[in-house]
Amino acid sequence: MSSFDVMFYVIAAMTLFSAAIMVFSKNIIYNAMGLLFAFFGVAGVYVMLGADFIAATQLLIYVGGILVLLLFGVMLSQRITGLEMRTGTLQMLPATIVCAGVAAILLRMIWLTPWQKTAVAPPEPTTKNIGTLFMTDYLIPFEIVSVLLLAALVGAAFIGRREAR
Repeated sequence: MSSFDVMFYVIAAMTLFSAAIMVFSKNIIYNAMGLLFAFFGVAGVYVMLGADFIAATQLLIYVGGILVLLLFGVMLSQRITGLEMRTGTLQMLPATIVCAGVAAILLRMIWLTPWQKTAVAPPEPTTKNIGTLFMTDYLIPFEIVSVLLLAALVGAAFIGRREAR
């Protein structure tokens, strides 16, 4: 087993363990922390596949944006209500049965599939190609989207400022 395989298994185990914490924890802060490390694990798998642009996008959008927004929402709403927010795991037995069934089906498919083993060239970075395409062939759509996003940001700030008055 190569070091690449060992690293993949470590990242996959971390991702699965974090996802399990996210699903089974009753404290919403622990759920968010499990989600954070699950996102990092998925980004690690993307890096190992040679999809560096998607890995960076995963980190920027999901970890940097959505998860931080979720944590701020939880923390701010917790102080407003004064109640301790906890999730309730309902119907654990049916969920466990369904998950075990899906896992059994997936494992059966993995073991019965005749996998072809071929030598694979190391993946090449994709960021340079995507950047070149953004600045040559897709320059006009790229700029149109950036102006549209800027207009949406200014509009959201204007609406938020008007409601604050």
